[in-house]
Amino acid sequence: MQLFDWIILIVTLLFIVIYGAWKTKGSKNVEDFILGSNETPWHVVGLSVMATQASAITFLSTPGQAYHDGMGFVQFYFGLPIAMVVICVTFIPLYHKYKVYTAYEYLEKRFDLKTRSLAAILFLFQRGLGTGLTIYAPAIILSALLGWNLTYMNIIIGMLVIIYTFSGGTKAVNVTQKQQMFVIMSGMFITFFLILHYLPNDMTFTSALHIAGANDKMNIVNFSFDPEEKYTFWSGITGGFFLALAYFGTDQSQVGRYLSGRSVRESQMGLIMNGLLKVPMQFFILLTGVMVFVFFQFNPVPLNFNPNNKAMIEKSAYKGEYNALEKKLDDLSEDKKVINLLYIDQLNQDYDNPILRKELVALSNKEKDLRDRAKEIIVKADSNSETNDKDYVFFHFILNYLPKGLIGLLLAVIISAAMSSTASGLNALASTTAIDIYKRNVKEEKSERHYLYATKFFTLLWGIIAILFACIGTLFENLIQLVNIIGSIFYGTVLGIFLVGFYIHKVQSKAIFYSAVVSQLTIFIIYYYAIYIFPSGEEKLGYLWLNFIGAMLTIVISLLLQWTIFRKQRAITA
Repeated sequence: MQLFDWIILIVTLLFIVIYGAWKTKGSKNVEDFILGSNETPWHVVGLSVMATQASAITFLSTPGQAYHDGMGFVQFYFGLPIAMVVICVTFIPLYHKYKVYTAYEYLEKRFDLKTRSLAAILFLFQRGLGTGLTIYAPAIILSALLGWNLTYMNIIIGMLVIIYTFSGGTKAVNVTQKQQMFVIMSGMFITFFLILHYLPNDMTFTSALHIAGANDKMNIVNFSFDPEEKYTFWSGITGGFFLALAYFGTDQSQVGRYLSGRSVRESQMGLIMNGLLKVPMQFFILLTGVMVFVFFQFNPVPLNFNPNNKAMIEKSAYKGEYNALEKKLDDLSEDKKVINLLYIDQLNQDYDNPILRKELVALSNKEKDLRDRAKEIIVKADSNSETNDKDYVFFHFILNYLPKGLIGLLLAVIISAAMSSTASGLNALASTTAIDIYKRNVKEEKSERHYLYATKFFTLLWGIIAILFACIGTLFENLIQLVNIIGSIFYGTVLGIFLVGFYIHKVQSKAIFYSAVVSQLTIFIIYYYAIYIFPSGEEKLGYLWLNFIGAMLTIVISLLLQWTIFRKQRAITA
């Protein structure tokens, strides 16, 4: 980090915070604070929806995911465009018809207070955890790679977001996310083209794709029906569809973005914009990770990208053993560079040499073996160490290979992304707590100004809670997977409640409430016995299926309960 990097980082972040607070200060009432006075144009709705989902985890974790596992993660988003169409046709018109502040307000109008409260509490629990993670993810990476204090990083990022979210509510979130998306995508495009520029001079983009393909990084679509496979075409179209339907249709952090639209049509256009751009954006971010992999075929690469592990090993009795592996990796890197250059030369002559391709695969397998042995040493040195280093790959490249100035810009990208998703989370948590829990259970009449101040207070409270969650967080196998796993555990049940409310009019409040409780408890059990207790890569069920199972369980059980209730009522009247 040079002085120029610090200037770019600080100026960018301060501009976003000050601009957001200044542009949107002075909310007059709750409607102004939560719905932004319904003045948001469609393109801002679309950008805000995209920025809410595109957290710092997306830009830290996704390239590392692609570096290790290739492009297959893009299948996770295959169901998203279909979900956008369903939400535009069904969800948005109903939300606007009932003039709701939050998605869960609709559930009381359709069912009863306890169903509304159950859905709101499930949302508050999972979004509270998720918002803490959106702060924690960039903080832990920045603290590890730059030596910054983790707790201070959590507090700084959290406080920056609280300032303008507390000041301007939904308007502030929407206005700042427009700036943040510009910073984010500019930084990613510059980085992508710099990676291509850093590749050997005689290497074309097509050659880079060939090298990635030879190492199984370009397997985009997997049509396997194996439920143990995390990412397949079928899990993306079904589980990914249900996750996107639940996230964009029932999660207040997203619903709040398009409820602020000027009209039903403007809200719909914003979501369609997201549906059209989201998959290409994720494809591009994954492709950036694949290009980082290609770059490291010609440049030195560490045994483990997490610098904490290297520092810990240097002080342990296993230093010599680890250094011996590093020497082997250095020799292997030289061999890889030679073989890759030969392979490029053959490709330039329009010949894809199968012998060289096999040699590339063999060298990659040797490198993987060295990395696995290094992880074993790290665990022996400290059993509490996190050996997984996916979340550190992209940042290692940024710090060691980008020119000065761009490091500051990429840091601004990562922190801006954290701020955008955290701001939406805090705004949604405060809105849901104030409207669905507090206002609904206050018996005496209160003024609009009272509820405005209450919503601001809950913004501050949830901001502090999110910072506390971030401070006690622990690194999971991959942060982007952790966020999606937390969502998948809860989203299916909540989505099932909404789908019954929208489409199955015969099911009433008692049946849907108890079916949701049973469904959620069942999902906890399935998650524990099919996913949680198994080591990474050995799970018996891909977590995306939890969304489909949860929604289907809620629907089927509610139908069975309603039929039972109906039969009892008929028996009594008979």
